[in-house]
Amino acid sequence: MLSPECVASLQKAAKLTGLEREENRNNSNMKVIRHQETNGSVRGLKQLGTFRAVVMFLAVFAAVAAHAAITVTPAEMAMKTDWVKKNLLKPAKAPPFSFTFDGKSSAALLRSWKRVDARRILDANRTERVLTWTDAASGLVVKCVAVEYSDYPVVEWTVFFKNAGTKETPILQDIKGLNTSFHRANGPEFVLNGNKGDFCAADSFQPYQVTLGTNVVKKFAPPPISGKSSDGPAGWPYYNLQMPGGGIIMAVGWPGQWASSFTRDAARGLRIKAGQELTHLLLRPGEEVRTPLIALLFWRGHDTVRAQNLWRRWYIAHTLPRVDAQPQGPLKQIQVNGDDPDYVKTFLEAGIIPDICWRDAGAGGTTWYPSSEGPYKGADAWLNTGTWEVDATKFPNGFKPFSDWVHARQMKFVLWFEPERVGSPVSWLGRNHPEWLLPATDTTVGAILNEGNPGALRWLINHVDGMIKSQGIDWYREDMNGNGPLPAWRNNDTADRQGITENFYVQGHLAFWDELKRRNPGLRIDSCASGGRRNDLETMRRAVPLLRSDFQFPDTQKGVMEGNQGHTYGLSAWLPFQGSGVYRYDPYSFRSFYMASFGMGGLTPENKAAQKQAYAECSKIAPSMLFGDYYPLTPYSLADDAWIAWQFDRPETGEGCVQAFRRANSPTPFLKLKLLGLNPAKTYEVKDFDQAQKSSFTGKVLMQTGLTVKLEAHAAAVFHYKLIEPNAGKR
Repeated sequence: MLSPECVASLQKAAKLTGLEREENRNNSNMKVIRHQETNGSVRGLKQLGTFRAVVMFLAVFAAVAAHAAITVTPAEMAMKTDWVKKNLLKPAKAPPFSFTFDGKSSAALLRSWKRVDARRILDANRTERVLTWTDAASGLVVKCVAVEYSDYPVVEWTVFFKNAGTKETPILQDIKGLNTSFHRANGPEFVLNGNKGDFCAADSFQPYQVTLGTNVVKKFAPPPISGKSSDGPAGWPYYNLQMPGGGIIMAVGWPGQWASSFTRDAARGLRIKAGQELTHLLLRPGEEVRTPLIALLFWRGHDTVRAQNLWRRWYIAHTLPRVDAQPQGPLKQIQVNGDDPDYVKTFLEAGIIPDICWRDAGAGGTTWYPSSEGPYKGADAWLNTGTWEVDATKFPNGFKPFSDWVHARQMKFVLWFEPERVGSPVSWLGRNHPEWLLPATDTTVGAILNEGNPGALRWLINHVDGMIKSQGIDWYREDMNGNGPLPAWRNNDTADRQGITENFYVQGHLAFWDELKRRNPGLRIDSCASGGRRNDLETMRRAVPLLRSDFQFPDTQKGVMEGNQGHTYGLSAWLPFQGSGVYRYDPYSFRSFYMASFGMGGLTPENKAAQKQAYAECSKIAPSMLFGDYYPLTPYSLADDAWIAWQFDRPETGEGCVQAFRRANSPTPFLKLKLLGLNPAKTYEVKDFDQAQKSSFTGKVLMQTGLTVKLEAHAAAVFHYKLIEPNAGKR
C-alpha cells in the first residue's frame, strides 16, 4: 500500500479532490441506499426485554428466505439458454452488440454478410461459440467469441473487428459490446442496483438503487479525464438489473474508458448499451480492435441477495485467478523495505506468520527505484518514475538475497511497479525512448508509456520478466497514478482514428499481463490504480486487489473506519477477494479492515498484542469472507449514530462469521441479528471473539430469534460459528 505521504502528494499533484466533488454533484440524482430511522428501528429500542429483531436489509436487496441453499435452478439455466439461442445464435436476429460501418448500422449490414458459426468444447463447464461475419467489399471481419457456461446461468462475449483487406476501411464507429433490450411483464418497474466506484472516499463502493421508470435514461462512465475502469461515483462496471420474476447481472470488462446507458421507452422496454466510450476510426490492413468483455448472469425470483451470491460463486469458480489450479486464498501481509529480514523476524517471533512481504513504492527518497532526478521534489519525489531498476545506491545486492530468505520461510515477495506513468522526463524511458511515450497533460502526472506500441510492449514484457526472475518476485504489484491516461490517449488520435490509441493500449496491457503469467506460471498480480480504480472483469481475471482503496489513513482522511466498514458492505456483493491495511490498533479500528487480505502498520512493543489479536482474528474469518455467501444484516450507513453488520456463510463447510459495529453516537446498546443461510435443524457452536466461552444454538434459533449483540459505543464484535457436526466436503 502507498504510504500516507505518497497518497497526499499524489492528491496534490493530480488535483483529485475537486474532480471528486464535481462527480458527486453530477450524480446527485442517484438514489443512494442509506440508513433511515423508521418505526420499529433500532433507535427507539432501549431494553432487551422489549427488543425485537430489526434486520432491515439494504433496499437494493430483497428479503432472503430463512434457509435456502444458493444453488442454480433449472429455470435459471433455461432462461440463459433461451436468451443465447434467441439473441446470439439466431441468424435472423441482430446480435447483442452493434456498430456503424460506413454510415450503415450493423443490424442492416450483418444480415447480408457471410456468416460462419463454429463451436468447440473448452472444458466440462464451458462451450465456446465463434460467430464470424465477413464483408467481401471492405475485407472487414467481425468475430464474436462467446462462452456459454453449463454450471452457471452465465454467457459472456467479446467482439473483434479486423481489417483482412488490402486497404483502409471506411469509418467504423459507435462500437457497443452490448446493445440489447428487455421487456418486462406486468408488475414492478425495472430497478437497477449497483455501487459507486472508488474515489478514495468514505462513500466509495456505496450501494445505489435506481428505478428505471418510463422514459428514464441513466448513464455511467468513469470520470471524463480518467481511463480507469472502476473510478469515480458513476464508474462501477457491474450491475444487477431487477425485473418482474428475476433479473440479470451484467459486467463490463474493459481496463479503459467505457460507458453504459440504460434507456426506458414509453412502454415496457429497456435498451441497454455498453462499450468503449469513444470509437470513430478506420482500420488499416491487418489491424484489429475489440470491444469490452460482456458477461451476463441470469437469475430468477425476487431475492437479489441470492442473485449476488450466485455471482460470487460464479466469480470464485471462473474469475478468481488460480495458481496450480488453486484459487487465490486469504493472505496476511506485512510491509517491508526489501533488505530487512531482522524486521520480518520480529513478526515471526511474535507468532505472526505473513504470507506476503510487500515492498511498495516508498515515499520521498525512500523509493526502491531511482527517483532523485525529475520535476518532483521532497515527499513527491516518488512520482519521478520511468527507470525500472533497483537503485543500487540503496540496495547494492538488489532484492534477491531478501526474496531468497523470504522463500526459505514459505513466504512470498511483492514488489510495486508503475510502468505506465513516466513521471520523469530524464528517467531511462524518458531519455532512451521518448517515441514510446504519450505526452503528459495537466492531469496525467507525467507522460504515459504507450502499451499499444509494439516496441514499447516488447520491451516492457522482457524487462519486467527479467526483473521477476532476477529479483525473485512472486507478486507483481501494478499501480497507475495520476487522474488517468485518457487525455493522453485521445490527444494521440487523429479525427479518423478516435479511440484507436486506447483500444491498442488496452489490448497491449492485457497481453503484457498474460505473457508475464505465461512465462512465470506461479506469478500473482495485484491490481492497483490509485487504490481500487481499475477492477473491471478483464482485470479481475488476471489479478486481485490487495488494496481496494487508498482511503485508509485516519490522520489525514476523515471517517476512515466507518468508510471501510461501508467498503466491505458494498464491495462484498461483487468482489469476494479484496484487501487493505490498517494503521490503528484498537479493536474497533482494526476489525473495520478485516477481509481476505489483511495487513497492519509497523510492529512495535506497544502494538504487538493488538497486532497478534488482529492477525489471528482475521485469519479465522477470512476464508468465510472470501469463499462464503454474503448477507448484509443491516442497512448500509456511514452515519455515526448507526449500527452496521453482515454475515458470511459457508454451507459446504458448516462455518461462517458475523461482524457488527456500533458507531460512536448510536443510542442503541443491543441488536439482534437474524442470521441467514443456516440449516435450521442443525446445531452451531458460536464463538464471540471478546468472550472466553462458546455458545450453542440451533440454526432455527439463530435465524428466527437472532444473535444478540451488545456493545458499548464505538465498538465492534466478531463472531465465528461452525456446525457441531459439519457437513462433509470443502469449497
